[in-house]
Amino acid sequence: MTVPYPQIDPVLLKIGPFSLRWYSLAYIGGLAVGWWYLTDLIKKKHLWPKSGPPLGRRLLDDVIFWVAIGVMAGGRLGYLLFYEPQLIIAPWEKLFGVVPFPPALMTWHGGMSFHGGLIGVALVGIFFARKHKLNMLSLGDMFACATPIGLFFGRIANFINAELYGRAWDGPWAMVFPTDPQQVPRHPSQLYEAALEGIALFTILFFATRKFGLLKRPGATMGLFLAGYAVSRIIVENFRMPDAHMPDFPLGLTMGMMLSTPMFILGLWLIWRTKGAAQKANTQKAGA
Repeated sequence: MTVPYPQIDPVLLKIGPFSLRWYSLAYIGGLAVGWWYLTDLIKKKHLWPKSGPPLGRRLLDDVIFWVAIGVMAGGRLGYLLFYEPQLIIAPWEKLFGVVPFPPALMTWHGGMSFHGGLIGVALVGIFFARKHKLNMLSLGDMFACATPIGLFFGRIANFINAELYGRAWDGPWAMVFPTDPQQVPRHPSQLYEAALEGIALFTILFFATRKFGLLKRPGATMGLFLAGYAVSRIIVENFRMPDAHMPDFPLGLTMGMMLSTPMFILGLWLIWRTKGAAQKANTQKAGA
């Protein structure tokens, strides 16, 4: 028994040569809703350390533009480095022809990588924080709060595109994806990721920051996001179909698992580090 796959055209709107795809709309929607959420979050000064949120409305508008660049550039380069490095070293198709680009720059070859996008945003954030003399850890906390929103939109777009589907399965909510050459029932792993990386992680961060004051410990919210995403991704990798062109890794590991492991370690270290700093501050305060 399978659940019918909802046939949704990946192209939302087409006018002449212009096509608006759900995938592009997911990036736009994720950035827009994330910007709106952060606009409200930085107004709640009681959630932040005594110094307040890392930036104001004007700088928030500026940093969102650079975040978009970091996501796109980092996501694309990350995919090439982690999943299809042969596209980088491949010879140019035509040096001075109709397509004067190396295949590595052709975004219609391959896809995007979340881990690459994360690195791109991290580099942008470091540069922006140094330029404007901002608290780098609090800025990372701010990014972390909104990132699950973009992840949710992105995974729903993956589902609409019928890409990154799951492993073969004959369970009650299995689906046959139109892009699957084998046409067998599979896990709708994109929806698993939308639920875990998007809804569940956003909810955890929301309560951690609103109810437990995690933003008052610069770096802790970012650490919770990194560890939470890593756990979510590793879980879903057990249901997601590995890319056909990727080599077999030992112990059944996947590239997604291996890239998420250092995220998990870094996340736990950030949480531990900020907990130690908070305890030290409380001890000094009590001694005074």
